[in-house]
Amino acid sequence: MSLLVKICGLSTPETLETALDAGADMVGFVFFRPSPRHVSLETGRDLGRQAKRRALKVALTVDADDATLDNIMDALSPDIFQLHGQESVARLRDIKQKFGRPVMKAVPVATAADLAVLPGYVAVADRILFDARAPKDATRPGGLGAPFDWHLLENLDLKLPYMVSGGLHADNVAEALSVTGAGGADVSSGVESAPGVKDPELIKAFIRAARATQELSVR
Repeated sequence: MSLLVKICGLSTPETLETALDAGADMVGFVFFRPSPRHVSLETGRDLGRQAKRRALKVALTVDADDATLDNIMDALSPDIFQLHGQESVARLRDIKQKFGRPVMKAVPVATAADLAVLPGYVAVADRILFDARAPKDATRPGGLGAPFDWHLLENLDLKLPYMVSGGLHADNVAEALSVTGAGGADVSSGVESAPGVKDPELIKAFIRAARATQELSVR
Protein backbone atom coordinates (compact mmCIF):
# COMPACT_ATOMS: atom_id res chain seq x y z
CA MET A 1 0.00 0.00 0.00
CA SER A 2 1.24 3.45 -0.85
CA LEU A 3 1.81 5.98 1.89
CA LEU A 4 -0.84 8.66 2.35
CA VAL A 5 0.29 12.19 3.14
CA LYS A 6 -2.27 14.64 4.49
CA ILE A 7 -1.78 18.38 4.86
CA CYS A 8 -4.43 19.66 7.26
CA GLY A 9 -5.68 23.11 8.14
CA LEU A 10 -5.26 24.63 4.70
CA SER A 11 -7.04 27.95 4.35
CA THR A 12 -5.66 29.85 1.35
CA PRO A 13 -5.59 29.12 -2.40
CA GLU A 14 -1.82 29.57 -2.47
CA THR A 15 -0.97 27.04 0.22
CA LEU A 16 -3.56 24.60 -1.06
CA GLU A 17 -1.98 24.80 -4.51
CA THR A 18 1.43 24.15 -2.97
CA ALA A 19 0.13 21.03 -1.21
CA LEU A 20 -1.55 19.77 -4.37
CA ASP A 21 1.46 20.44 -6.58
CA ALA A 22 3.76 18.74 -4.07
CA GLY A 23 1.66 15.60 -4.21
CA ALA A 24 -0.47 15.57 -1.06
CA ASP A 25 -2.93 12.68 -1.10
CA MET A 26 -5.34 14.38 1.30
CA VAL A 27 -6.03 18.05 1.96
CA GLY A 28 -7.81 18.94 5.18
CA PHE A 29 -10.11 21.86 5.93
CA VAL A 30 -11.03 22.73 9.51
CA PHE A 31 -14.60 23.64 10.35
CA PHE A 32 -14.17 24.42 14.05
CA ARG A 33 -14.27 28.03 15.20
CA PRO A 34 -11.81 27.82 18.14
CA SER A 35 -9.08 26.71 15.75
CA PRO A 36 -6.78 29.27 14.09
CA ARG A 37 -7.23 27.14 10.97
CA HIS A 38 -11.02 27.42 10.87
CA VAL A 39 -12.46 28.23 7.46
CA SER A 40 -15.90 29.56 6.61
CA LEU A 41 -18.29 27.57 4.47
CA GLU A 42 -17.71 29.99 1.62
CA THR A 43 -13.93 29.58 1.81
CA GLY A 44 -14.40 25.83 2.04
CA ARG A 45 -16.51 25.91 -1.10
CA ASP A 46 -13.84 27.84 -3.03
CA LEU A 47 -10.98 25.63 -1.82
CA GLY A 48 -12.97 22.50 -2.57
CA ARG A 49 -13.45 23.63 -6.15
CA GLN A 50 -9.74 24.31 -6.43
CA ALA A 51 -8.84 20.86 -5.10
CA LYS A 52 -11.25 19.16 -7.53
CA ARG A 53 -10.12 15.54 -7.83
CA ARG A 54 -6.42 16.21 -7.34
CA ALA A 55 -6.52 15.00 -3.73
CA LEU A 56 -9.08 13.69 -1.27
CA LYS A 57 -10.92 16.52 0.49
CA VAL A 58 -11.13 16.01 4.25
CA ALA A 59 -13.56 17.97 6.44
CA LEU A 60 -12.35 18.16 10.04
CA THR A 61 -15.12 18.66 12.58
CA VAL A 62 -15.38 18.46 16.36
CA ASP A 63 -18.62 17.08 17.81
CA ALA A 64 -20.55 18.73 14.97
CA ASP A 65 -24.34 18.42 14.80
CA ASP A 66 -26.23 17.28 11.71
CA ALA A 67 -27.01 20.81 10.58
CA THR A 68 -23.32 21.71 10.58
CA LEU A 69 -22.38 18.57 8.70
CA ASP A 70 -25.16 19.19 6.21
CA ASN A 71 -23.80 22.69 5.52
CA ILE A 72 -20.28 21.29 5.07
CA MET A 73 -21.60 18.66 2.66
CA ASP A 74 -23.25 21.37 0.61
CA ALA A 75 -20.20 23.64 0.57
CA LEU A 76 -17.25 21.25 0.32
CA SER A 77 -18.73 17.87 -0.64
CA PRO A 78 -15.88 16.21 1.29
CA ASP A 79 -14.55 12.80 0.38
CA ILE A 80 -14.19 11.92 4.05
CA PHE A 81 -15.17 13.37 7.44
CA GLN A 82 -12.43 13.58 10.08
CA LEU A 83 -14.16 13.41 13.46
CA HIS A 84 -11.88 14.97 16.03
CA GLY A 85 -14.13 15.26 19.08
CA GLN A 86 -15.78 12.94 21.58
CA GLU A 87 -17.97 11.28 18.96
CA SER A 88 -19.27 7.88 20.07
CA VAL A 89 -19.29 4.72 18.00
CA ALA A 90 -23.04 5.20 17.55
CA ARG A 91 -22.47 8.75 16.32
CA LEU A 92 -19.94 7.55 13.76
CA ARG A 93 -22.43 5.01 12.46
CA ASP A 94 -25.14 7.68 12.33
CA ILE A 95 -22.95 10.10 10.35
CA LYS A 96 -21.98 7.43 7.83
CA GLN A 97 -25.59 6.48 7.27
CA LYS A 98 -26.94 10.03 7.04
CA PHE A 99 -24.23 11.59 4.91
CA GLY A 100 -22.92 8.66 2.90
CA ARG A 101 -19.27 9.49 3.44
CA PRO A 102 -16.39 7.52 4.98
CA VAL A 103 -15.29 8.65 8.43
CA MET A 104 -11.83 8.90 9.94
CA LYS A 105 -11.92 8.92 13.74
CA ALA A 106 -9.18 10.75 15.59
CA VAL A 107 -8.06 8.89 18.70
CA PRO A 108 -6.09 10.97 21.21
CA VAL A 109 -3.14 9.12 22.73
CA ALA A 110 -1.13 9.78 25.88
CA THR A 111 -0.90 6.31 27.46
CA ALA A 112 -1.58 2.71 26.44
CA ALA A 113 -4.96 2.95 28.17
CA ASP A 114 -6.11 5.34 25.44
CA LEU A 115 -6.05 2.49 22.95
CA ALA A 116 -8.86 0.66 24.76
CA VAL A 117 -11.46 2.50 22.63
CA LEU A 118 -10.10 1.04 19.40
CA PRO A 119 -12.28 -2.08 19.01
CA GLY A 120 -15.48 -0.05 19.02
CA TYR A 121 -14.26 2.55 16.56
CA VAL A 122 -12.58 0.01 14.29
CA ALA A 123 -15.93 -1.74 13.86
CA VAL A 124 -17.44 1.39 12.28
CA ALA A 125 -14.76 3.84 11.12
CA ASP A 126 -13.04 3.63 7.74
CA ARG A 127 -9.73 4.92 9.06
CA ILE A 128 -8.15 5.80 12.40
CA LEU A 129 -6.00 8.86 13.04
CA PHE A 130 -3.78 8.70 16.11
CA ASP A 131 -3.09 12.14 17.55
CA ALA A 132 -1.49 13.43 20.73
CA ARG A 133 -3.96 13.88 23.57
CA ALA A 134 -4.47 17.58 24.25
CA PRO A 135 -3.83 19.01 27.73
CA LYS A 136 -6.91 19.36 29.92
CA ASP A 137 -6.89 23.15 29.58
CA ALA A 138 -6.61 23.14 25.77
CA THR A 139 -9.29 24.93 23.76
CA ARG A 140 -9.13 22.45 20.90
CA PRO A 141 -8.35 18.73 20.61
CA GLY A 142 -5.60 18.87 17.97
CA GLY A 143 -3.22 20.99 15.95
CA LEU A 144 -1.18 21.76 19.05
CA GLY A 145 2.21 20.70 17.73
CA ALA A 146 2.85 18.05 20.39
CA PRO A 147 3.89 14.47 19.62
CA PHE A 148 2.94 11.41 21.65
CA ASP A 149 5.00 8.33 22.45
CA TRP A 150 4.96 6.56 19.09
CA HIS A 151 6.20 3.34 20.72
CA LEU A 152 2.67 2.90 22.12
CA LEU A 153 1.66 1.89 18.58
CA GLU A 154 4.54 -0.52 18.01
CA ASN A 155 3.34 -3.93 16.81
CA LEU A 156 -0.22 -2.63 16.62
CA ASP A 157 -2.40 -5.14 14.79
CA LEU A 158 -5.25 -3.00 13.52
CA LYS A 159 -7.58 -4.38 10.87
CA LEU A 160 -8.07 -0.90 9.49
CA PRO A 161 -5.89 1.72 7.78
CA TYR A 162 -4.43 4.22 10.22
CA MET A 163 -2.46 7.43 10.14
CA VAL A 164 -0.28 9.19 12.68
CA SER A 165 -0.33 12.89 13.58
CA GLY A 166 0.65 15.21 16.40
CA GLY A 167 3.83 17.24 16.42
CA LEU A 168 5.06 15.93 13.10
CA HIS A 169 7.42 17.87 10.84
CA ALA A 170 9.92 17.13 8.09
CA ASP A 171 12.65 16.12 10.55
CA ASN A 172 10.68 13.51 12.52
CA VAL A 173 8.06 12.10 10.14
CA ALA A 174 10.35 9.26 9.02
CA GLU A 175 10.85 8.09 12.59
CA ALA A 176 7.14 8.39 13.37
CA LEU A 177 6.20 6.24 10.39
CA SER A 178 8.94 3.70 11.10
CA VAL A 179 8.00 3.23 14.77
CA THR A 180 4.23 3.19 14.36
CA GLY A 181 3.95 1.29 11.10
CA ALA A 182 1.28 3.80 10.08
CA GLY A 183 0.17 3.94 6.47
CA GLY A 184 -0.07 7.70 6.49
CA ALA A 185 1.13 10.94 8.07
CA ASP A 186 -0.97 13.99 8.87
CA VAL A 187 0.55 17.39 9.54
CA SER A 188 -0.80 20.83 10.38
CA SER A 189 1.20 23.00 12.79
CA GLY A 190 4.44 21.35 11.65
CA VAL A 191 4.20 23.14 8.30
CA GLU A 192 3.36 26.57 9.70
CA SER A 193 5.35 29.74 10.33
CA ALA A 194 2.71 30.87 12.86
CA PRO A 195 -0.55 29.32 14.14
CA GLY A 196 -2.82 28.92 11.13
CA VAL A 197 -0.25 30.31 8.67
CA LYS A 198 0.99 27.58 6.34
CA ASP A 199 4.52 27.86 4.95
CA PRO A 200 4.86 26.61 1.36
CA GLU A 201 8.48 25.54 1.80
CA LEU A 202 7.66 23.56 4.95
CA ILE A 203 4.76 21.86 3.16
CA LYS A 204 7.04 20.76 0.34
CA ALA A 205 9.75 19.63 2.75
CA PHE A 206 7.29 17.54 4.76
CA ILE A 207 5.90 15.77 1.72
CA ARG A 208 9.42 15.08 0.43
CA ALA A 209 10.49 13.65 3.80
CA ALA A 210 7.42 11.43 4.05
CA ARG A 211 7.80 10.17 0.49
CA ALA A 212 11.46 9.36 1.13
CA THR A 213 10.45 6.84 3.78
CA GLN A 214 8.28 5.07 1.23
CA GLU A 215 11.11 4.92 -1.28
CA LEU A 216 13.42 3.37 1.30
CA SER A 217 10.84 0.73 2.25
CA VAL A 218 10.53 -0.60 -1.30
CA ARG A 219 14.25 -0.90 -2.02
